[in-house]
Amino acid sequence: MLVAEDDPKQAELIRRYAVAEGHSVTVVHDGGAALEAVRTSLPDLLILDVMMPALDGHDVCRVLRATPETEALPVLMLTARAGEDDLLRGLDLGADDYLTKPYSPRELMARGRALLRRSRLAGTEAARPPVSVGALTVRPASHEVVFRDQPVECTPGEFALLELLASEPARVFTRDQLLRHLHGAEDFVSRRTVDVHIANLRKKLDPALIRTVYGVGYALAPEAP
Repeated sequence: MLVAEDDPKQAELIRRYAVAEGHSVTVVHDGGAALEAVRTSLPDLLILDVMMPALDGHDVCRVLRATPETEALPVLMLTARAGEDDLLRGLDLGADDYLTKPYSPRELMARGRALLRRSRLAGTEAARPPVSVGALTVRPASHEVVFRDQPVECTPGEFALLELLASEPARVFTRDQLLRHLHGAEDFVSRRTVDVHIANLRKKLDPALIRTVYGVGYALAPEAP
């Protein structure tokens, strides 16, 4: 595990909790050092503070997602900014999850476990066949999404939700079901994470492709024009 946090006390707190859970932990305090550490030894999880000197967390995440060797690295972003715009920006850049300060170390570790679990499950994707619904094709083996014959770049979280929706296009999935697909049974994760991923998918694909069933959840709408 790699922890990139410019506050030494916060970094040490995270390190202690992670070590207690059996992780080997590397700590760095700025964005440039984070990229260098990732290139030297690819971690299984990056806990990434947004507000850091040199390169901030958003810049680091942008570089990682643009690099084939690190595009699938699980990234959990930390920030003191609790605004929705900041949440959207972090997830748009490819963060898998987003936690605002102050946070509970137990919650942080729970979210980290969920991301690691999802990353391990992703290793079995090669055995899953492509799914096609109307103009949409989802290919787990290559982590590709094609819509109307055009490739669409999706973050790991967006891809996971889209694959689940496409697997049963007539089914309405509740937010809790989608959240469990992303993060398992952890109690700490906000349902808002699902809404943000869905909003991003609508922007990247077609607003009408994923329909909202008010009071229930979301479903794929393959009849979208």
